[in-house]
Amino acid sequence: MTATDTYMAWRRSFRWEVPRHFNIATAILERQAPTDLALIDAQAGRPLRRYTFGELDELSNRLANLLIDKGLLPGERVAILLPQRADTLLAHFAVYKAAAIALPLFIAFGQEALRFRLKDSGTRFVLTDAANAARVEGLADALPDLEEVIDVDGPAFARAMQEAESWAAHERTRADDPALIIYTSGTSGAPKGAVHGHRVLLGHLPGVEMPHDGFPQPGDRFWTPADWAWIGGLLDVLLPSLYHGVPVVAGPGGKFEPQAAVRFMAAHAVRNVFMPPTALRLLRAADVDGSATSLRTMASGGERLGDELVGWVKTTFGVTIDEFYGQTEANLLVSGMARAFPRRPGAIGRPVPGHEVAIVDAAGEVLEPGKVGTIAVKRPDPVMFLGYWNNPAATEARFRGDWLLTGDVGRMDADGYVTFLGRDDDLINSAGFRVGPSEVEAALAEHPAVAQVAVVGVPDAERGELVVACVVLQPGLVANEALAKALQDQAKAVVGRHAYPRRIVFREGFPLTATGKILRRDLRAMLIAEAGDGT
Repeated sequence: MTATDTYMAWRRSFRWEVPRHFNIATAILERQAPTDLALIDAQAGRPLRRYTFGELDELSNRLANLLIDKGLLPGERVAILLPQRADTLLAHFAVYKAAAIALPLFIAFGQEALRFRLKDSGTRFVLTDAANAARVEGLADALPDLEEVIDVDGPAFARAMQEAESWAAHERTRADDPALIIYTSGTSGAPKGAVHGHRVLLGHLPGVEMPHDGFPQPGDRFWTPADWAWIGGLLDVLLPSLYHGVPVVAGPGGKFEPQAAVRFMAAHAVRNVFMPPTALRLLRAADVDGSATSLRTMASGGERLGDELVGWVKTTFGVTIDEFYGQTEANLLVSGMARAFPRRPGAIGRPVPGHEVAIVDAAGEVLEPGKVGTIAVKRPDPVMFLGYWNNPAATEARFRGDWLLTGDVGRMDADGYVTFLGRDDDLINSAGFRVGPSEVEAALAEHPAVAQVAVVGVPDAERGELVVACVVLQPGLVANEALAKALQDQAKAVVGRHAYPRRIVFREGFPLTATGKILRRDLRAMLIAEAGDGT
């Protein structure tokens, strides 16, 4: 039987086994021996610490009881504003045990991005560190539901944890009960909170197991530079690894440094890694030597890598990288799964067993092989979101019958290979981060020099897409480098370092629709053409 035959047999025989009651934390912790290694906390600037599953269970019990004693009720939201470290994982486990809803937040978010997500979600408690506590406290007047900012680095927290009860604080949850909210960056209007049930962990398992060559295998150890606040770091790496008893390495934190990343993987005997495309390009640009690493598998997702980069990974690290496709609302849907079937130039891969993926038209009708349409996934599917937080209209708009429209354009051939062609909205995929233009535009529009602004993404060799802001100045003002930097600094402070425009282009006006709306696609095409002309 060939590898392709094995893949097809797996697809035909696959059946989801989702129990009526399921809890992410208890499912992970009850599957493993208490003395087994679970986490290596190697955060830069902190002492190296190893945690067993038993220690994580006890500490997360204490934290859950601490939160419950403070009045946390099932279904209430707890924000987690922390980098990769043990406290982040403990916070997730504690929130799940308490049947509350976790709200992971990226530490590089600007103040407005934090304010919106905390207010929209009605968050009561924020778990954060000394570096970020003051930022959240500064927003308190704008957050009527916020009750307490808990600094996990503070002495008061340490005392409270010692005094908290260590008995199991497990609330019985159903598989469809909400477990977490991850906000997406929309292209029109405000960001939307994608709500996932506890079942989402089970939905991710097939998409991790086959791309990582029969994961888990003895000796596996997982790491990713992707932040755990994003679905890639949390559900492509952290939680599935622990569910299978595979230790996860946390850290090192800070800006991604290629040579340091290779040393980190070697020092901590990392065998499995999820490496975002931008990180891969930085590794290649730095001409790193991967011979000291002991990688068994590598995966990447978010954009097409290309055969050259895939070949470089094979030569440098000795592994065949697997690509996959998904989004916050429904992740790990399609994968290259190089060990299951041959690569096909231009294609992402084929649907992961358990997910029914198709190309549909605007009405949700499945198109013939080779036709271009919207990539869609059919419900029910445990990896699919429950809906957008407090936004039923936006949830309904994403479906055509039972098909969830991803908003991405592609085609599928007769053998099931999916080719991604682009987005049917204006979302920007920069360095692995999905950046919504509306948030960046709103930040720049606050500057008194700005009359109009439009944000688009243009192709970039290093970041995949570059966030570019096109600005029309108020009458009488003159464009200069100092003003461009001031606009960049403002956007960076509001939306964060990951989303601010790397280029500011001053223009006299924009292409508009008949109703006066900016045609971002036309503007993007103009910028690309101008760059090609050297202008």
